[in-house]
Amino acid sequence: MSFFKIKRGIYPLVAIAASLFLLVFGLVTAKSERCSYFLLCAYAWLLIFGLYKGCLRILPAFVIIGGAFAGIFYAVTGSSLSALSMANRFGSLFLAAAIGMSVESVALTRNLSQMRAPRAITLGMLISTSFVPVLKGEIKRIREAVKTRGAGSVFNPKVWYRAFLIPLVMRLVKISDTLSLSVETRGFALGKVKYSVYKKEIFAWTDLLFIVGLIVGGVLAVVL
Repeated sequence: MSFFKIKRGIYPLVAIAASLFLLVFGLVTAKSERCSYFLLCAYAWLLIFGLYKGCLRILPAFVIIGGAFAGIFYAVTGSSLSALSMANRFGSLFLAAAIGMSVESVALTRNLSQMRAPRAITLGMLISTSFVPVLKGEIKRIREAVKTRGAGSVFNPKVWYRAFLIPLVMRLVKISDTLSLSVETRGFALGKVKYSVYKKEIFAWTDLLFIVGLIVGGVLAVVL
C-alpha cells in the first residue's frame, strides 16, 4: 500500500520518462553533493508512491556494487569527490531501474498501442520483455533435469555441451516456433490495420504528481 493508495502501477510512459530523467540527471550532476541529496529524496518519493519492491531490490545491489566502485575510485585517486560521483552515478542507475521494475511489459505494450505506436515496436517489445522470464524458466528446468539424471555438474564442459546447451537450444527453437504460431493465430499484424485496446491505461493525477515532483526536486537541487 502506498501513501496515495495507488492500486495500480505508475502510468507506463510516465515511468519510462521518470527513469530517463533520473538517469540523465545523475550522470550530469554526479560530482555535486546536491545530487546525493536529490537521489535520497527521490528514493523516498518512490517509496511514497508504493514502489517498494523495486526500491528494496536495488538497495543491496547499490550498497555492494556502488560501494565497491566508490571505494576503488577513492583508493586509486585519493579523492572523496571521485568516490561520491561514482556512488551518485550508480545511485541514479539503480533508481531508474527501480522505476522500470514497476512497469509490466503488458501494460507498456497497451500504453504504446493507445498512442498508436508502430506495431513492430509494440509487438517486438512485448516479445523481448516476455522472453527473459521464459528463458530463466527453461534454464532452471534443464538444470534440474541434469541433477535428477545424475549427469554431473553443468560446469563440466562435456556435461555443459551435451546435457545443457543442446537441450536449451532445442527448447528455444520450439518456443520460437510456438510463439510465431501464437502471434499469427491471435491476429497480430505488422501492417497498417485497425485494432483496439481492450484494457486501456489511464493517466491519473498521481502520475502527474509523480513526474512533476521528480522534476521540481531536480530543479531545486540545481538552483538552490
